[in-house]
Amino acid sequence: MTQDNITKLTKLLTDQGKIIEAGWASYRHLVIPPTASATQIEETRRGFYAGAVHLFSSIMSILEPGTEPTESDLKRMDHIRAELEEYAQSFRIGVGSKEGGN
Repeated sequence: MTQDNITKLTKLLTDQGKIIEAGWASYRHLVIPPTASATQIEETRRGFYAGAVHLFSSIMSILEPGTEPTESDLKRMDHIRAELEEYAQSFRIGVGSKEGGN
């Protein structure tokens, strides 16, 4: 699956209200070996979705009341962005080294 295919799939599934499913499909393709058992795939999917549920529910609980974002809201979201970017960078390095070895 190419980056272009991943982008197209993400847009398609997002339009269907399934952005997490799009992320899971990409993650599965990039990380889970084709030889993984059905149990491994299902347990990994559960962990992936649990992370998404945790992040969403955490965001919803930390936002200040009201319709406009506060300075605290923006700071908290920036911390989340930074944490995820740091992980994504290490993930890309790990996946890149794995792909080079295949």
